[in-house]
Amino acid sequence: MPSRVPAIVFIGGGPRTAGVLERLAASRPALFEGPLQIHVVEPHEPGSGRIWRYHQDPGLLMNSTAADVTMFTDSSVACDGPPLDGPALATWAAGVLDGSIRDVPVFEQHILEQLRSLTPASFPTRQLQSKYLEWFFRRAVSSLGPDVTVTVHRDVATAVERATGPLPGHPDAGTHLVRLASGTEVRADVVVYALGHTDSQAHPEATRLAGFAAAHGGYYAPPSYTTDVDYSPIEAGQDVIVSGMGLAFVDLLVLLFEGRGGRFEERPDGVLEYVPSGAEPRVWAGSRRGVPYHSKISSSLRSPVERPRYFTAAAVEALLAEHDELDFRTHLWPLIAKDAGYAYYRELFTGYPERVRGAWTDFEARFDALDWYSLDWYSAGREQLVASAVPDPAVRLDLESLDQPFSGCAFDSHEAVQRSVAAYIQRDLSLRTSPDHSETLALFMALLFVYMDLGRLVPQERLNARSQQAIHGWWHGFFSFVDSGPPAHRLQEMLALHRAGYLQFLGPGMWVRADDSTGRFVAGSFQSPVLVEASAYIEARLPSASVERSANPALLNLHDAGLGTEQRLLTLDGAHSTGKLLVSGNHEVLSPVGTPQHGLFAVGPWTSGWGAGAFARPNTNAAPFRENDALARRILHTLASPARPSPPLPPLPPLPTNTKVGVG
Repeated sequence: MPSRVPAIVFIGGGPRTAGVLERLAASRPALFEGPLQIHVVEPHEPGSGRIWRYHQDPGLLMNSTAADVTMFTDSSVACDGPPLDGPALATWAAGVLDGSIRDVPVFEQHILEQLRSLTPASFPTRQLQSKYLEWFFRRAVSSLGPDVTVTVHRDVATAVERATGPLPGHPDAGTHLVRLASGTEVRADVVVYALGHTDSQAHPEATRLAGFAAAHGGYYAPPSYTTDVDYSPIEAGQDVIVSGMGLAFVDLLVLLFEGRGGRFEERPDGVLEYVPSGAEPRVWAGSRRGVPYHSKISSSLRSPVERPRYFTAAAVEALLAEHDELDFRTHLWPLIAKDAGYAYYRELFTGYPERVRGAWTDFEARFDALDWYSLDWYSAGREQLVASAVPDPAVRLDLESLDQPFSGCAFDSHEAVQRSVAAYIQRDLSLRTSPDHSETLALFMALLFVYMDLGRLVPQERLNARSQQAIHGWWHGFFSFVDSGPPAHRLQEMLALHRAGYLQFLGPGMWVRADDSTGRFVAGSFQSPVLVEASAYIEARLPSASVERSANPALLNLHDAGLGTEQRLLTLDGAHSTGKLLVSGNHEVLSPVGTPQHGLFAVGPWTSGWGAGAFARPNTNAAPFRENDALARRILHTLASPARPSPPLPPLPPLPTNTKVGVG
């Protein structure tokens, strides 16, 4: 047991930190004895943090149902620490209402109304999620025990330095010094960077476009978190070019239309109609694919989707034994695609026998026997098998067409683009909200299981550089497009805005340029003749990760001080930086030469780890919970076995301007 009180500083106090705190509480009895000091540096409310903060537009929703959101490391999670079952968001809401969960503050009336109307299938507001996350944080803190002191600093960390000398009167008060914007300094043995999603300083191209807009009286919004952008300069009736049609785009439409007083009404025929407020702009939207993310699914499975059948630990171990390096497309994608196909066709055969020929057992045996180790998962054998068993080509699973729905299409007019994109959205809604197309849910579940297992089964250091690019780029984008889309009613609203003339589609292969001769932005598509000019341009996407250009002072300092570095890959096209902070498999910060920085850890989407989210579906062996458990145990081992012995140390004196979170 250490002879003094060790200290941990978490830079960032959002849901990821809350999850690690809960795991520290779970494993501490077995791994670490004695008192502990924990400091959480978070300018927003701890638990929800910046992204999930309460103070954002009440019209913004989560993209998961209340039944599919939990913060608890339940018994499905394969981890070394003890599991902890607890209420998912839907169960928590019911517990608050019936009084079985009492450790909550007095909620505002509109939050109480949301609690009363919430069902497991509801898409909660982000405001309601903030209350759940803040409750979980308080619970995690209280579970640490009376000999753990938790101090929340409503502040911003600006730098972390190696301690060069003792605190007066305290011979070895931690090995790191964390400096805060207020001037406070906190000593720590372990520092955990858990910043969640962070902004980046403007890219040179964004700076150029902002200067162009300012010079010509226009408006430009670079990649940002939608809720943090001021859209008030956009005027009623103004044309606005928008690139990106993912989740940030969905949020943007909420803010520009409902957020300005518009509303949606359902006509007697069931079609949604937009009723304007008069403050609306006109949006011209496009992207690489030209269509929005796929709708969430409301059907029910006829047969349960099991854990991956081909992308398994045994299969990956066999590949690792045979190859020094793994290639995503050659070695892993065939297994992933086969699992997706297996789940899809099993649901089709068992749920809709009228759409197939033959028995599932026969198809399954032939499907199992196919050789999938090639770059093209559409082997002749697979195509022949599926063609003979599934007569309608429209019902067959085509992963390439799913990824690029308009590949090879050339539209001859603006009207053709509008018809095609609107029809694509309508067909997506029909497939994903109809009770008769649960094969889409089977595909969803198969991809989700693989996404959760990829980081667990495949050592990142055994992937070649091209594959690391593919996983963080194409694979993550494809998974998000298919599995991480908005609620169905958001796409219905999109179609209503389109019918009302407030939303026009630019199509796939979108491009945008600043025209100096006119002082306006010009946008078009490589696959259509559509052209539009506008004085406003919004890039509706998250900023790319960049440690070197981070807008977060602590992360930027980590790089500039030489303690951390961006992940760089040597590909066939030369050196490539992912922009992410390089960390080890144990989440230790690595120096520019790859040396682990003792006592410095980092976790989150801006690190070179697998980038799992902060919360997940219950009972899915979720990756973020596995990571939280492993990180917490690593921290406790570090504290229990310091790099050098430490002399006795009385508790640190109280620090000013801190918010104390009571424990015990």
